Amino acid sequence: MNEVAHMGVLGFWTQSDLVGKSAAALLLLMSLATWYLIVTKTLQLWRTRRLGARALEAFWQAPELAQAVERMHAIAPNCPFYDVAAQGAAARAHHDQHVRGSLAESLDVSEFVTRTLRRAVQRALAGLDSGLSVLASVGATAPFVGLFGTVWGIYHALIGIGFTGQATIDKVAGPVGEALIMTAFGIAVAVPAVLAYNFLLRAQRVIAAELDGFAHDLHAYLTTGVRLGSVSRSADRPPSAAGEQRGG
Repeated sequence: MNEVAHMGVLGFWTQSDLVGKSAAALLLLMSLATWYLIVTKTLQLWRTRRLGARALEAFWQAPELAQAVERMHAIAPNCPFYDVAAQGAAARAHHDQHVRGSLAESLDVSEFVTRTLRRAVQRALAGLDSGLSVLASVGATAPFVGLFGTVWGIYHALIGIGFTGQATIDKVAGPVGEALIMTAFGIAVAVPAVLAYNFLLRAQRVIAAELDGFAHDLHAYLTTGVRLGSVSRSADRPPSAAGEQRGG
């Protein structure tokens, strides 16, 4: 069975012209990009959740804001939760020092911190979203690339049969079957991409929700000095990038 499959793939490759080989090479590149993103994005999201939970615990257990940010940096310096905390703390300190400065700095402390946290969350979500559009594109286009290769291969197979003048089943089945391999390749490339996209998107949304909640708690702490519990969050809390993205 393996020998037959190998001969089919080899036969398709040797009989294909530049267009057919280009379609096969494109599917190969799509497959390599898909598996690279599956591995890297899975590790990124897993590491973000694992280190993020530890960083949040260390942040809220710290006695003061400066130590909280330092603890988060020691645990997860590249974590989006640390970026949000560092940007928020810097915004509060900057506002306290330059409250009478420029127009942007003369805003209310709540508005100033909210705007800074929103930008930090947007940057964090952009980093988490990177690569997902590639998986979506591969899942949507790979079957059509495979179908194009199949149609092109069948076209050339029929031309070859026409030149020989032999249209018996034993002459048609081989070339046409080899051309249909491209359809199988297209599906084999698309299925992992679609499954990975759905899985990673779900994991990204979970992290985005946690990041959104942390941004709201941090906003309350920076503006009032008290952490806003999840039960006591009100409907008029300041908007965040994650909330706007989900709402959009």
